[in-house]
Amino acid sequence: MKGCLPYFVLFLLLLTPYGAVRASGAVTKALYFYTAPDFYTSLTNLLQEHVQEGRVNYKALLQHKKQLQQLVREISSYNLNGATASEQKAFYLNAYNVLVLQQVLQHYPVKSVKDIPGFFDKIKFKVAGQQLTLNELESKKLREPFHDARLHFALVCAAMSCPPLRNEAYTPAAVERQLEDQARHTLQHGRFIRVQPDAKRVLVSEIFKWYRPDFLAQASSVPDYINLYRQVPVPVTYTLDYYPYNWQLNDVSAK
Repeated sequence: MKGCLPYFVLFLLLLTPYGAVRASGAVTKALYFYTAPDFYTSLTNLLQEHVQEGRVNYKALLQHKKQLQQLVREISSYNLNGATASEQKAFYLNAYNVLVLQQVLQHYPVKSVKDIPGFFDKIKFKVAGQQLTLNELESKKLREPFHDARLHFALVCAAMSCPPLRNEAYTPAAVERQLEDQARHTLQHGRFIRVQPDAKRVLVSEIFKWYRPDFLAQASSVPDYINLYRQVPVPVTYTLDYYPYNWQLNDVSAK
C-alpha cells in the first residue's frame, strides 16, 4: 500500500483543474499553485479594504503586508499557458498595480515613487515566470499586444495625477466592461480633465502627451478621444494644454 501512495496522490492532483493542466510538471510544483479565481478574489478583498475614492491607505495596508506578498508570489508563478487574451489583459493589469503597491510599501513612508531609484526602469519583478521592469510590463505585455488606450486609465503608478485606483481586481470575464467604466469615470473627473470656459481652454493630464499615438490611433484628436467617454463633451474648439504631473504619493492622507 505504501508503494502505491505516490500514484494515488498524483491521481488526486489530476482530478483538479490545475493538476490536469500541469500533469507534465513535478507533483511538488503543482501543490504550490492557487487557482486563478483565488488570485482575483484575494486582490479584490485587499483593494476594497484599503482603497478609498481612488487613493490608497498605505498605513493600513502595511498591516496586511503578508497578504500583499502572497499576491506578489502568485504573480511570479502565475501560469498563462493557454490563457485567453482577456485573462492576459486582466492579469497583467493587476500585476502592474500590485507590484506598484508592493514597492511603495517597501519604502513607506515615501513622498513620491520618484524618490525610489529605478522604480519604473531598473527594478525587475518576476511576472508569470519572466523578469520585467514596470515599464517593460506596461509596454511589452499591455500596450504592444492590445493597442487599447483605455489601459492608461487602469494602470496606476501611485501618483496623485494617476487615474484613480479601482477598488476591485480586473477579471477575465469583466475586464472589457471594467476598462470602459474606468475610462468613463476617469475622463468625467474634474481633477483629471479641467475645462476652463472663461479661458476657452482644456487642461488634461500629461498622459495624453506621453502616449499621444495610443489615443490618436483610436480618435482624430485628443479632445475627440476624451469625448468618447464624457457625458458633457469638451469643446473641440478650446485650446488644449497640459497641467504639470503631480508625482506626490496617492495616499489617502495627501492633500
